[in-house]
Amino acid sequence: MLRTVKYGDNKLIADLLTREGGRVSVAVKTGSSAKSRTKRQLFQPLTILDTEISQTPRQQIAQLREAHIGEVYTTIPYDGVKMSIAFFTAEFLSHATRDLHTDPYLYDFLEQSFLWLDASERGTANFHLMLMMHLTRFLGFQPDTESFCKDSFFDLREGRFCTTAPVHPDFLNKEEAQQMLMLLRMSAHNVHLFHLSRDERNRITDFILRFYNIHIPSFHELKSLAVLREL
Repeated sequence: MLRTVKYGDNKLIADLLTREGGRVSVAVKTGSSAKSRTKRQLFQPLTILDTEISQTPRQQIAQLREAHIGEVYTTIPYDGVKMSIAFFTAEFLSHATRDLHTDPYLYDFLEQSFLWLDASERGTANFHLMLMMHLTRFLGFQPDTESFCKDSFFDLREGRFCTTAPVHPDFLNKEEAQQMLMLLRMSAHNVHLFHLSRDERNRITDFILRFYNIHIPSFHELKSLAVLREL
């Protein structure tokens, strides 16, 4: 579950990322009844749902026939830091996967990442950095780590390290390039070993988003970024 938009007086449009169908928008009826309130609770950021969806080729909005929780989170809804990260991640993915076609491997990667965030007690403050960098391999612009050498710059347009600064302004300096390499080495197994200050995480988040803006022209400014900066 990525995001919802109010539609009329008693409907929501929910954007879902599905394993078999890629990005799908569905209409969700809402109201004041207890059943409707329960249904709205299903459509929270990063919720993993089991759904039955009906859609014809001409329909932009699919019909949601059935929905229930597929995996129950035990910590994310009750942890302020994790919840802020979930809101940011959902908004980020809403933009990053906008034109994505069906990719079961990407879906599996994201689902396992969300379950890791829910279960983990260490390294969660760096979760969004790790996820954003690993996502690039599914989107087609994963940085070339083999081009790294000591005192490299990083060309954001080409997605590779270089020994001299590019003539254009879209590059990372030597310190930032070193951080880029560090991010690419992060995994669920070692993320807790990377101790970053709030300022460091914010600077790294900024240059990752800059990287995405270059490679996904339709990528927009994220409203939830301001909250993430305070973690």
